[in-house]
Amino acid sequence: MKILFLGYNKTQTKIIAELEKKNCNVIHSSNNCSLDGYDLVISFGFRHIISIDKLHTLTCPIINLHISFLPFNKGAHPNFWSFYEGTQSGVSIHELDSGVDTGPIIFQKKVTLDEKTMTFSQTYKILIMEVENLFIKNIDSIINLNWKSRPQGKSGTIHKISDLPKDFRGWDSLIYEEIKRLKNEN
Repeated sequence: MKILFLGYNKTQTKIIAELEKKNCNVIHSSNNCSLDGYDLVISFGFRHIISIDKLHTLTCPIINLHISFLPFNKGAHPNFWSFYEGTQSGVSIHELDSGVDTGPIIFQKKVTLDEKTMTFSQTYKILIMEVENLFIKNIDSIINLNWKSRPQGKSGTIHKISDLPKDFRGWDSLIYEEIKRLKNEN
């Protein structure tokens, strides 16, 4: 199987090595590139929007790994918003469509995080590990294109990078204290 892996490289994710162990030919790119000639395209940590034109001409599935429990916290900084808005934390693997993180869910897992003792950075690392583990647990279904997706719920939220509060003290802040401070100031 020939796979285009968009986003994180081999030093940033263990998924590429796991795909190679399954005899997949993995081509990596961190930039917008041609999506033609692949059996599967995987987006994980990819910072670019794939145009609707490219999506419509694609002849293979394209999936995205996202560190939120979709349909909540689509877009930027999902880990921050799950705490700020009080929504379920988790990870999702979904098909890409023309919206931002709106495609049908392939695999998903709820993740419980301790906001009273952890920083945003710590929980981010846990969520990255959880989505990688969810992928690896289901790697055979993914590379055999043997999954049953389901539509996302209609509710949910989406955020842009610019939505992050201007006075946010940073990713190493204790979550509980920072959320309390931000909500008291607004």
